[in-house]
Amino acid sequence: QVQLVESGGGLVQPGGSLRLSCAASGFTFRLHRMSWYRQGPGKERELVAHITGGGSPTNYADSVKGRFTISRDNAKNTVYLQMNSLKPEDTAVYYCNAPVNGGAWGQGTQVTVSS
Repeated sequence: QVQLVESGGGLVQPGGSLRLSCAASGFTFRLHRMSWYRQGPGKERELVAHITGGGSPTNYADSVKGRFTISRDNAKNTVYLQMNSLKPEDTAVYYCNAPVNGGAWGQGTQVTVSS
């Protein structure tokens, strides 16, 4: 059974940082590209970043380039999203995605950037 469990969200002030984690199980993690998506209030879900099974290359949405870093630890079956210089417009529910079983999603973790 494929499972993705996100953690690490919370409330942070503008300019602050958070690191999200997504623990994966039920499939051969190291063989698959992993992605982070987000869905802000009243917005459609959008791709934030993805990373190949071996760890590179990576790709980012223009809105987060230079501020967010995606990485993975294949020994721990975990993918991370380091988010720096956070802005109010980064407020969203962040989801982990794996291209298995037609597309697997976690439950999401809320990130709120506000003073």
